[in-house]
Amino acid sequence: MKENELIQMKNKVVAMTNTMSRLIEDFIKLDQLARGTLTAFQLHIGKEEWEKVVKQLQEKEQESKQPEEKKLEL
Repeated sequence: MKENELIQMKNKVVAMTNTMSRLIEDFIKLDQLARGTLTAFQLHIGKEEWEKVVKQLQEKEQESKQPEEKKLEL
């Protein structure tokens, strides 16, 4: 390979590395924002209401995991 092509490849790798670093930082910030929002919501509705919401979500998840019975169609 020519030296010029190698330099271009190196520049592309550096650019992609910088982009991935920024993406990782953005995901970390998004995770922190989501956790903070969830905590604020928990504090806003109170412990008892939060436990009800969690229980309802767990029940819905259990329902969705149950396999549906296959019926013979005639």
